[in-house]
Amino acid sequence: MNKRGTGTILCLIAGLLYATKYVTAAIFMSGVSTWDESLFQSGLLCVGNGLSTFSVISLIIGIAYLVWAEIDEFRSGKNERRKK
Repeated sequence: MNKRGTGTILCLIAGLLYATKYVTAAIFMSGVSTWDESLFQSGLLCVGNGLSTFSVISLIIGIAYLVWAEIDEFRSGKNERRKK
């Protein structure tokens, strides 16, 4: 797999992890008869910050891979122009 594919997949994983935090909190609070913002915030506290942390790490690494691929593409294109 090339760098662009890896970066794209890591960004997708970051989005899935971010969404999973909220879906998990909603499932955790599904037995409640009434919904409230503060009650949902309590559900988010029960889920914790692990998913958010891994989401941010995955997003940063994914963006780094995408930038790295673009830099490599720019450098290889520049070298090909010099050969002509």
